[in-house]
Amino acid sequence: MISSGLVIFVVLAVFIVVILIKTAVVVPQRMEFIVERLGKYSKTLGAGFHILFPFLDRVAYRRSLKEVVIDVQSQTCITADNISIAVDGVLYMQVMDSKKSAYGIDNYEIAAAQLAQTSLRSVIGKIELDKTFEERDTLNQQIVAAIDVAAVNWGIKVLRYEIKDLTPPATVMQAMEAQMKAVREKRAAIATSEGDRDSRVNRAKGLKDEAVAISEGEMIKQVNEAKGKAQEISMLAKATASGIAVIAEALNAEGGEMAANLRVAEQYVAEFGNLAKESNTMLIPSNVGDVAGMVATAMSVLGKTKSMT
Repeated sequence: MISSGLVIFVVLAVFIVVILIKTAVVVPQRMEFIVERLGKYSKTLGAGFHILFPFLDRVAYRRSLKEVVIDVQSQTCITADNISIAVDGVLYMQVMDSKKSAYGIDNYEIAAAQLAQTSLRSVIGKIELDKTFEERDTLNQQIVAAIDVAAVNWGIKVLRYEIKDLTPPATVMQAMEAQMKAVREKRAAIATSEGDRDSRVNRAKGLKDEAVAISEGEMIKQVNEAKGKAQEISMLAKATASGIAVIAEALNAEGGEMAANLRVAEQYVAEFGNLAKESNTMLIPSNVGDVAGMVATAMSVLGKTKSMT
């Protein structure tokens, strides 16, 4: 009896453990489980511990609510100017409704990747090759918008699409490189010519400023020289007038006339004696010995000056 009771207990324990394993469900964080009862949708389980009805309920689908990355395979697309390019990209999306993702489509990841490829071919077919490199952001937005329209029924949200590579044929790449080289050479030539033009203009302005500065300096120099000569003439005239006034005053003084006579006679004799030293040829007055006559003539001039003062 004891052995049979132990066996029954063990069987019951095993049965209970199996039931718990079959019915107890722990859902991880950021996950949802879809439960079906007898093959029909029953409920969606969020994160935590749950107990199901044994033999009736089962977890049919497991969905992650995290953002997932899907690599879209490379494909050949034809541009509006009939050039084939190889394009591949990356699709980022997230499950928003677990029930729709389970029952709305069989495999939403494959469907989203295929739709991204078809949308990409359609969008690239409307633009030329040059613009595919310039408008990558616009292409990404158009592809996301196209997928989002269909993904609403799948319970997913397409967050963004990024084009990884755009690879034209080798001949097209060579032509594009030649075109870019020509553009760069053109820009370099323009920059060189503009630099040379600016240099010439700067030199011309420098020469102009230099010429203006020189002319202004010459003008200031001439003005200063003229002012100096004017001051010299004025000072000489003042000195001459002052000398004449002193001579006139001396002549009016007592004995001034006799002193003037003596001074004139001395200068006459001294200058006459210097004539032989300066030149071999001399012009001798007819009345060389008439010193008194010469003095009288000079004194007559001084007398007129005296009378004028």
